[in-house]
Amino acid sequence: MIEKAMREYGCAGLALVFVTWALISVVYPALQKSWFKSTVSSPELTENRRRGLEHYLRTIAESPDRRWRDTPAWRVFLNLPSGGSAAGSAISSGGLSRPQQAGAGDPGTWLDMHREMKACLHEARLALARRDGASEAGNGTGAAEAGAAAKRALVKAGTVGFSLTDGLKAMQEGGRLGDGELRRRRDLLSSAKVEREGLDKLSNSFASAQIGHQGQGGGGREGIAPAGDKAALLGAAASRARTGGRVLGAPLPETERTRELDNDGVLQLQKQMMGEQDQQVEALGAIIRRQKEMGLQINEEIEATTDMLDRMNEDVDRVGGKVRVAKNRIKKL
Repeated sequence: MIEKAMREYGCAGLALVFVTWALISVVYPALQKSWFKSTVSSPELTENRRRGLEHYLRTIAESPDRRWRDTPAWRVFLNLPSGGSAAGSAISSGGLSRPQQAGAGDPGTWLDMHREMKACLHEARLALARRDGASEAGNGTGAAEAGAAAKRALVKAGTVGFSLTDGLKAMQEGGRLGDGELRRRRDLLSSAKVEREGLDKLSNSFASAQIGHQGQGGGGREGIAPAGDKAALLGAAASRARTGGRVLGAPLPETERTRELDNDGVLQLQKQMMGEQDQQVEALGAIIRRQKEMGLQINEEIEATTDMLDRMNEDVDRVGGKVRVAKNRIKKL
């Protein structure tokens, strides 16, 4: 039985079955094994087992218990990133399998796949930078390899993006997320789509430049993207207006003070800025304390003035009474 599982699903599938049995009883009854039949010679049995495995994985992906999806065997079997960063496995394959597409309908797996897509875009950006550096150095082979790596990363990011869009629609139809969270995730997809389109344009400009160079048959640097395209791409993230909601994990743009600093320099600059902010807060606190003292003094003066006006009002009433008495006496005389 173990050899049959190894032959049909590989080591990852066998480990997934073992971990599944160890975690809980079963969310969905496991696929039935046969001692006398083989999927190698029976296309019908192969298709039945494929549908059964898809149903099995969908049940695990849609289960409210996350222990199933947090196991290493599950992530290895679906080629998901093992942690918060998916840079190491972002370019491992050019597309997604059916179980991965089913996993996009799970809110937790959706975030993992989104991180994988962001890692693909990051890898594409690094590959484009290597391509330009190799082109400037006259290394045509290195430039071509870096350009191909960037293209593969962009294709993988586009495939993951389509699966994330379908998964978001499935979660919306199933009511698994609130309106605010759905809106935030749509904003994440829109931002990633704009970034991918910019990188794709920059990648295609390399091939256009090469074709133009070959047509002219002349010198100059090969495959260098126009400076306008680079500036438009690098400035897109900073100049693009946010459509609403909050975007988590978006990097802050570089400033004049941080552009030339390394990590230690940025840390020292941050400490210096925090010290300046503390001084400004202390100065503001002193101003507020002085204003409070002035307000208390003004309040005391107002209370004293109010007392004087009350005494004056009493004196006016007393004098008015004496005047009335004097008038009455005058009338009698």
